[in-house]
Amino acid sequence: MQTQRIDLTEEEIARRLARRANNPVENPFPPGFFPGTPRPAAVLIPLLRQNDAWHVLFIRRTANFNDPHGGQVAFPGGASDPTDSDAESTALREASEEIGLPPSKVRILGRLMDFVTITGYRVTPVIGVIPWPSPLVLEAREVSRAFTIPLDWLASSDNREERLRPLPDPHRPVSVIYFKPYDGEILWGASARFTLELINILFSE
Repeated sequence: MQTQRIDLTEEEIARRLARRANNPVENPFPPGFFPGTPRPAAVLIPLLRQNDAWHVLFIRRTANFNDPHGGQVAFPGGASDPTDSDAESTALREASEEIGLPPSKVRILGRLMDFVTITGYRVTPVIGVIPWPSPLVLEAREVSRAFTIPLDWLASSDNREERLRPLPDPHRPVSVIYFKPYDGEILWGASARFTLELINILFSE
């Protein structure tokens, strides 16, 4: 497949996000898989302009036995606090704590639908544009690296595949998205699902 060029304005991205704002929650897990209600959480998907093209900023989480996502490629984010007024507040707070990104530097464009993750969270991905280059200050206990991937590269179906991930009996396996390695990093799992949904929205017209 030839890579499609995504060269939309911020206003057009926001418009396309708004048109899909009422999509249902994506929950690939069978009824009864979770013992309780998934906890609310949010991530920030930072978009930026680099070399006259859109890029997405990712992080790699620090390998930590107490973190089920340790060592994985992800977005800045985490569980909602009682003091957070909405998903945007959670995403901006977490981005500030994890990568030193001031909330005032983020221009929020919209949200994706909520996603239920295997770790029992209901995650709201928030899309925001950040200035680039930006001085990032990584919280070493949580984040080991920050890097960018071109949106055009992510949009190519040649760069990703789906694999089945087994679940504990008696549940059937679920489909998991894996992207090819980029700059030594592999994007997969929940963060890959968020990314693919953003790609689908931007190519919806």
